[in-house]
Amino acid sequence: MKRRWPPPGTVPMALDVVSVQSQVIYGRVGNNVAMPTLAALGLTAAAVPTVLLSNTPHYPSQHGGPVPLEWFAGHLDDLHQRGALTTLRAVVCGYLGSAGQAAALADWIAALRTDHPVLQVIVDPVIGDNDHGIYVAPELVEVHKSQLMAQASGLTPNSFELSALAGTAPDADLQDTIAAARSLLHGHMQWVIVTSAAPGQTPAGTIQLAVVRPQDCHIIAHPEIAIAPKGTGDLFAASLSGHLVLGESLLDAATAACARVLQSLRLTAQAHCAELLLPPQAPDPDFSRQGISVTRI
Repeated sequence: MKRRWPPPGTVPMALDVVSVQSQVIYGRVGNNVAMPTLAALGLTAAAVPTVLLSNTPHYPSQHGGPVPLEWFAGHLDDLHQRGALTTLRAVVCGYLGSAGQAAALADWIAALRTDHPVLQVIVDPVIGDNDHGIYVAPELVEVHKSQLMAQASGLTPNSFELSALAGTAPDADLQDTIAAARSLLHGHMQWVIVTSAAPGQTPAGTIQLAVVRPQDCHIIAHPEIAIAPKGTGDLFAASLSGHLVLGESLLDAATAACARVLQSLRLTAQAHCAELLLPPQAPDPDFSRQGISVTRI
């Protein structure tokens, strides 16, 4: 006789966060960063892969590819079918494998909002950077703009990605960067955090982020660590999302996320590791935020 599942008298595992992004077997990007980061904050998360790869494409060999759209949509729907989303508080979206995935994800989030009107949707629009330009299919950029951004509560683009979404110059100064970010604040969108904002205006040895809301803007500045492992943007978005779910203000959550990235970069540099290393637990805020400044402009 086939055993009934789930067993009578049990309840589904309740999820705090669903993380939708890349999955690699070797390395620290996408869900390989998000899941341990969210767990370190005491949150229960589910990882939905958009691509399954042996490693990032920066190595001499790579195997894998995008998750088929039928599988991807089914993975999202099965979370609902399992009853795992009743306590869901946030969706984190990173690298997507196709425009079809982006459209399916936007529809899924729109349906979720019926039962979760205050759901936080944090989109890290992985599109490209100043060094390489756009490195995803052009149609994926358009679906980000036309569908997925409409469901986002907040965005975490770099300066290049902001320019692609807002139609501005990638080398914009700080004031133009803030104006471009504000142009995206409509619908569900409450804030935009531009990472590596206005690099041409940033003091040497410093990274700055622009935390932009309709009523104000703050600049978070922190020391630059002279290494460039992949996955720091994924780490920032996951940590930011976790702190927001825990009830911290946007500015406090962004500052804590910067501290987490700094701690990981310092650990990686000390180990001379080619891949991003993650501390076993969340950083002590009083210690790890040394060297981080916050200025309202």
